[in-house]
Amino acid sequence: MLRRGLLFWVSRVGGLLVLLCSSLSLLYLMTCNPPRSDDHPLSHFMPSMGGLSPVKAAGAAGTGGAPQSGGPPGGQSYQMLLQEREEQHQLYISQLKKEIAQLKEDLQERSQQLKGVQESLKRGTGPPLEPGPLGGGPNSQQEDLQNFLESQLSRAEVNVGSRLTNEYTVIPFQSFTQTKVYQLETGLTRHPVEKPLRRDKKGELGEVLEVALRHLNAPASRDGGRSAATSKVFSPSDFIEGITRTEKDKGTLYDLIFVGDSAHEFRRLVLFRPFGPLMEVKSERLDAGAVLINVVVALSGRSDKFKQFMLNFRDVCVRQDGRVHLTVVYFGKEQLDEVRGTLENTSREANFRNYTLLQLDEEFSRGRGLDFGARFWKGSDVLLFFCDVDIHFTADFLNTCRLNAEPGKKVFYPVLFSQYNPTLIYGGPEHIPPVEQQLVIKKDFGFWRDFGFGMTCQYQSDFIKVGGFDLNIKGWGGEDVHLYRKYLRTDLLVVRAPTRGLFHLWHEKHCADELPPDKYRMCMQSKAMNEASHGQLGKMLFKKEIDAHQRKKQHKPKKT
Repeated sequence: MLRRGLLFWVSRVGGLLVLLCSSLSLLYLMTCNPPRSDDHPLSHFMPSMGGLSPVKAAGAAGTGGAPQSGGPPGGQSYQMLLQEREEQHQLYISQLKKEIAQLKEDLQERSQQLKGVQESLKRGTGPPLEPGPLGGGPNSQQEDLQNFLESQLSRAEVNVGSRLTNEYTVIPFQSFTQTKVYQLETGLTRHPVEKPLRRDKKGELGEVLEVALRHLNAPASRDGGRSAATSKVFSPSDFIEGITRTEKDKGTLYDLIFVGDSAHEFRRLVLFRPFGPLMEVKSERLDAGAVLINVVVALSGRSDKFKQFMLNFRDVCVRQDGRVHLTVVYFGKEQLDEVRGTLENTSREANFRNYTLLQLDEEFSRGRGLDFGARFWKGSDVLLFFCDVDIHFTADFLNTCRLNAEPGKKVFYPVLFSQYNPTLIYGGPEHIPPVEQQLVIKKDFGFWRDFGFGMTCQYQSDFIKVGGFDLNIKGWGGEDVHLYRKYLRTDLLVVRAPTRGLFHLWHEKHCADELPPDKYRMCMQSKAMNEASHGQLGKMLFKKEIDAHQRKKQHKPKKT
């Protein structure tokens, strides 16, 4: 029994040992033999040979079935695969880094745009807002548009003037009525006064007048509509005149004057078009009844011209207006008695006492005379009108002067209409009509004297504040431009517009040989411009050729 049990145990152990050895042998074979080439992960990248797999082809061509030494070993294949995958990942990472850098740059640019827009809105300046990522919803876009339009208004010369470099940088106004437009830039084809026949101009001014009347007739409101106590309903016939100008990068300004509720009351309405809907700027009642004008004239000799001037002064200032003081500054003593006699006759015949005659024993200087007369006034701040004896003005102009000058805010530099030589206009001295009938604003009768700055309306306080005239300038010329440039360098608004009620009467101009070359040249240019229009001067220049042509036409035999 013992022997039988021992044999059974030994047999069991032997079987286990055999099984273990077989397992180890099988494990050795599986671990140490190289993998089959057809099972290699890269085998599908290798070309086939005669329909056989690369390993089978190599085994058939070699000896003993040993693997060919040209095939890559298994470890190197895995390293090549890993290296290839790593290169792909590096390329992808590089592309991502480039995209991230571009996104950062775009984000920084957008942030700068947003910051600039916010700063522009705070300052009330800057470029227009554009729709885009910054616009937001409809409400935000509407708010941005409103902010931009208000910034256009704040940048324009509406309530405050801009500091300018010289007299040529001022943008002049155009003046207009219901039927006429008075313009400066006429060239050789356009006229100094025209009907607004162009469709855009007619529609523009018609819309402005319509908007103004709609506002004036609106119920009472905080911005100056018609009050319940006022029964007046404004109509187009109540519109007197207006001025307009366009700043091409900002918008168009309209300043309109209407008849008020009483004789000396007016209504002003200021509108602004910032390249879009009109924006109401100001609506105010203007009482011109208490505004006294001090007309200041510098004179030496020319008593006959002064007598003609006083005829116009008596009719306009004494009989029609009645709110004017006259200050005459006379140089020297020659013809002084004639000038004094003219003033005394006017005083006696028209019951006029509001004048002052000042006499200076020194060389004539227009700037010195006007400066002395302006400062001589000792009353309250007065509106000054610097004038010459060759000027003819209407009662409407006096109100225009009052309405376009404001102490501490604006000065008025009207552009007057200069008359050509009446002898040339009307074909001889015997055909010249009275002065009142010569006041015609047409191309062949005169021109807008846009190079002259001598006639101006400004308050005494502003005149003194800028320093007045340059007293070193003697004689005529230069003093007016010098004062004009002073105002351009202040914050005062300079109103420069052609004025239909202000005329320069023609008189023969003498250019003295004693003048320096530059002033003599200016004098001759002024003399040539004052004589006749471009076409009339051409007729005078080519008169012989024109007459010869007419004679040929008269003697040419008629065709039968």
